[in-house]
Amino acid sequence: MCVACQIETQKTEAFGQTMVQTLNHGALSLMISIAHRTRLFELMSSLGPADTNRIAEAGGLQERYVRECLGALVTGGIVEYNTDDKTYRLPPEHAAFLTRAGCPHNLAVLSQFLTIFGSVEDKLVDCFQRGGGVPYSAYPRFQEVMAEMSSQTVVFGLVEAIIPLMPGMHERLENGSRVLDVGCGSGRAMNTLAARYPNSEFVGYDLSESGVRAARAEALARKLTNATFHVQDVTALPETERFDLITAFDSIHDQISPDKVLSEVRRMLADGGKFLMQDIRASSHLEKNLDHPLAPLLYTFSCTHCMTVSLAAGGQGLGTVWGEELAQSMLAEAGFERVEIHTLPDDIINNFYVAR
Repeated sequence: MCVACQIETQKTEAFGQTMVQTLNHGALSLMISIAHRTRLFELMSSLGPADTNRIAEAGGLQERYVRECLGALVTGGIVEYNTDDKTYRLPPEHAAFLTRAGCPHNLAVLSQFLTIFGSVEDKLVDCFQRGGGVPYSAYPRFQEVMAEMSSQTVVFGLVEAIIPLMPGMHERLENGSRVLDVGCGSGRAMNTLAARYPNSEFVGYDLSESGVRAARAEALARKLTNATFHVQDVTALPETERFDLITAFDSIHDQISPDKVLSEVRRMLADGGKFLMQDIRASSHLEKNLDHPLAPLLYTFSCTHCMTVSLAAGGQGLGTVWGEELAQSMLAEAGFERVEIHTLPDDIINNFYVAR
């Protein structure tokens, strides 16, 4: 056989193995999502080595389902299995990335998005053929999972790590400032800040009625009188309002008209005010993302949610991977004269833009 044919055969076989691995990993993502939602990982982390009967009983779960799920997790290298006594064990090194105690490193939270986005596959196929997009309302549990994710990526380090990215902001919030969150979702960020800085006023705007209801309910439960939330189109913000700090946590690239939103944000900043924008750390150019550890996931999130939701409403469809270059360009066009990009240790997903 010729050398060229041998090389081609080797390449084909290698890619076949890659596809098998991809299918296995996709299946594991589904099982990880289910294990997270049923708190199976928390159970196993607390029990130590245990058989399926003990695990199921401890969690109020059905043994047959636990056994089958663990079959996938064992063969996928997530859970350890002792063949002698037929017990299962979640190593602490794995639990660090799979349990709620591992926050902010609990990657099991992310696996839930894959199942949510997969539920609209038929609608996406239609969009490929006809154009348009899938509306926000088509995604079950999105607000719930996004709030959980926000607790890890934003809320967990908001006061200790993110606010200090803006020198002097802690003192301004202590003394009393007005803060607006654009695309506040379930309001966890603003409620967290409102509890920490009682002398400041916090406002959240979002188009999602369910998100705003959840934000108000949390503020009420925590007896926060300095946090308010409103259903509001953020492309047309109130004319007379001014804020010392405006935030946007992973929300600008989803907007129908992100350029208008950024211009409105700039207009509403008080003198000396700052805009804090958390968004995905990536380049606007595919060739610069080839070595990004989460690139396939980010482009998938974009195609199956962020881009298509914007397009469904006639928006620009920037997508998840709009990138640093475009973000900086759009901030400049909105009138921001100075933009700093910050990152946090152990956070490979996000950039934090501080603009003024």
